[in-house]
Amino acid sequence: MQFIKKTNIDFVAKRRFALITSGVLILIGMVNLIIKGGPDYSIDFLGGTEIHVRFSNEVAVTEIRDALAKVGYASAEIKNFGNATDVLIRIEKQQEGSEVSDTIISTLKDDFSNNTPTMLSVESVGPKIGNELRTQSVWAVIFALLLILVYVWLRFEFVFGIGAIVALFHDVLFTLGIFSILGLEISLSVLAAFFTIVGYSLNDTIVVFDRIRENLRSRRRDDFFTVINVSINQSLSRTIITSLTTFFVVLVLYLNGGEVLHNFSFALLVGVIVGTYSSVFIATPVVAEWGYKQVQASVKSGKKRRK
Repeated sequence: MQFIKKTNIDFVAKRRFALITSGVLILIGMVNLIIKGGPDYSIDFLGGTEIHVRFSNEVAVTEIRDALAKVGYASAEIKNFGNATDVLIRIEKQQEGSEVSDTIISTLKDDFSNNTPTMLSVESVGPKIGNELRTQSVWAVIFALLLILVYVWLRFEFVFGIGAIVALFHDVLFTLGIFSILGLEISLSVLAAFFTIVGYSLNDTIVVFDRIRENLRSRRRDDFFTVINVSINQSLSRTIITSLTTFFVVLVLYLNGGEVLHNFSFALLVGVIVGTYSSVFIATPVVAEWGYKQVQASVKSGKKRRK
């Protein structure tokens, strides 16, 4: 099915503007990340105890903090979770999660006897385990990107592999920057969303690369940039249809999935948009720039030989 027919957009002419714009936006996100001292990691990576408590009626965060300060947890992170009666309490770097949760829930029951608190869930991660998860996650991302580079290199050419990797780095860094600016936490579920973004973006990029490879064989008389433009335009309808259907599904998940899936689905929303954009305006322009320089170099070497 052709959603958009016979487009003739000069994508290559807009490549440098797109690369500069993306570079500036990623730079803003990375500067924000550096200023904040790194991502806002969840308890999965920091270690500690996270307790989800539900009160009978609305309760002020300041009142809960005052109650916990009496038992030595004045530094606890407390915030509403979903609605005014649900509260998320986080105590970082505690070894004995069960003791912490028992102490906190008993304290809240004593201080809020008229507003009965109920512990819905408790999650504990040791600091050592959290640190190991963080290190392993970074290595997992690097290893995945290297494997992708090798795969695209073997299937196409090395320049295509570089273009794909640059686009994937763009997608991950852009999404990470958005999370940093908005103050959203990086958890294991968000990390899973990042890997999903990488897979989605790579799939879209390979579709475009396949069309470029086919046209390079069938349209040998055409200019290199012309082949790039034709290839993107030919795959544009498929790209838009796939992206829109995926976007609407993830949007429903974001709106109705609840607080637990909020950050996960938001990462996917950003990833679908950015991944579609990077396939056209990041991966392909890298191939175009590199390929054009190779063509120019071969032309110059040919002239020297003639002389």
